[in-house]
Amino acid sequence: MAKRVHRPREDAEFDFILGASGVPVLAYFIGTWPKAIEPCRLMDLVVGDIADDCAGRLTAVRADITRCPAATERYGVTGAPSYVLLKEGEAVAHASGPMTVTGIRNFLDSHL
Repeated sequence: MAKRVHRPREDAEFDFILGASGVPVLAYFIGTWPKAIEPCRLMDLVVGDIADDCAGRLTAVRADITRCPAATERYGVTGAPSYVLLKEGEAVAHASGPMTVTGIRNFLDSHL
């Protein structure tokens, strides 16, 4: 996975990253249960590419649903993988399910 994708270990770290980001944040939520592992692993590569391409214009955060339960609840995440685009800490768009690089770019472009 790209080094530009933050991987908080808990809600407090997730919130710190959001507060420290001066640019929009793409938070993508992953699951560790058997049916979620493979789609989430594939999304690591896709989101990593996006994070590299958008360095300085977007912060990418990979949040494990079980490690960041407050963030998961706050943003209404009900499955994995799920994506929340945040501007100044406020959710402006949601999406879920595996997506291609083009799909995520279209999602971002329509909201940035």
